[in-house]
Amino acid sequence: MMKISFRIYAIVALFVVLISIVAIGILLYYQRETPSGNAVAAPVQVPPVAYGIPLDSLDIVYGSVANNQNLSSILTAFVTDGMIDRIAKETRETFDVRKIKAGNRYARIFSKDSLKQTRYFIYEINPIDFVVYDFRDSLKVYKDKKKVTRLVKTATGTIKSSLWNCFVENKLDVNLGMALSDVFAWTVDFYGLQKGDNFKVIYEEIFVDNKMIGIDRILASKFHSSGKDYYAYYFDQDAKGVYFDQNGQSLQRSFLKAPLKFSRISSRFSRSRMHPILRIARPHFGVDYAAPRGTPVVALGEGRVAEAGFHGGYGRFISIRHNSTYTTTYAHLSGYRKGIKSGTHVQQGEVIGYVGSSGLSTGSHLDFRVYRNGSPTDPLKLESPPSKPVDPKDLIRFKQVVAKMNQELAKP
Repeated sequence: MMKISFRIYAIVALFVVLISIVAIGILLYYQRETPSGNAVAAPVQVPPVAYGIPLDSLDIVYGSVANNQNLSSILTAFVTDGMIDRIAKETRETFDVRKIKAGNRYARIFSKDSLKQTRYFIYEINPIDFVVYDFRDSLKVYKDKKKVTRLVKTATGTIKSSLWNCFVENKLDVNLGMALSDVFAWTVDFYGLQKGDNFKVIYEEIFVDNKMIGIDRILASKFHSSGKDYYAYYFDQDAKGVYFDQNGQSLQRSFLKAPLKFSRISSRFSRSRMHPILRIARPHFGVDYAAPRGTPVVALGEGRVAEAGFHGGYGRFISIRHNSTYTTTYAHLSGYRKGIKSGTHVQQGEVIGYVGSSGLSTGSHLDFRVYRNGSPTDPLKLESPPSKPVDPKDLIRFKQVVAKMNQELAKP
């Protein structure tokens, strides 16, 4: 009898031990500890944030500036006239409300209660920059930026007809094509591209709010044209990003290769050419670029406008004196960029006018000419000295950048 009782006792004791182990296991599962001994709390839900402002107790609505709409007409239903007046007068140094543009987005952040009082108003200056009007206490205004994410990508292409068509045919961002032509504007003749010429480009795309908003910059590129390889590497020197070739020479020159992009040469420099209207043989000391009316024309180099006006058979005409040696002229324009007149200082690549067919002209084109010491010279044979090369103190760092980019450019 004692033997049976002992067995029962042992079974009960074992059962109690097993129950205790299970209970302890359950307790440990629900009260796990960190290495510091603090129990792990349940996940805390982070309130949504917009423009750096927590929205846990606020609501937000978005809108877009309509045509002929200003800040006053947007805010008039939400803040007092006195506050709108203060914004216009007291915050101009931070942001001039007269610069608000139709189509740009704005947001109103307000309280969740029945009063729906406006706490903030945000105007997006562009996809990255915005200005915040804080109405919580007294008026506060400040600028800020959205978080920008950059993604490095690679694109390649082979020319069949033109650089523009190559980007369209390969479904590449044409803005990247524009940027690529800017990088090599001083070294590659984009009007002389041949079938089979090719390129590879490493670049950065910008993302804001998980949306791609554009091309940031080209990091490196290789362009093969007319049997020669041209290289470009983006490098920060003296707090400024500049493009250099593989030898550390700047790709920027005193003059661009051409005064407009993605057009076609319809007539070259000649000592004797049949004039299309006068029907007589006469010299043509320039290059004609056929392009649609309104195509922007840019200054070949930095200089000062010597003449801007109607000039006989040249029609609407601009002459720019770059230095004591060189002058360039731009004829048959349809119009001038605002502010362009005699004496205006222009930068290299700055828009000065627009392609047209004014004067003695049979169609829309730009008659472009270069004069060296007063004598006409063939623009397509113009040589221009390079700008400042990589500083010797930066050469080691530059070579590291080149080596890294060359590894990427060499990948299939």
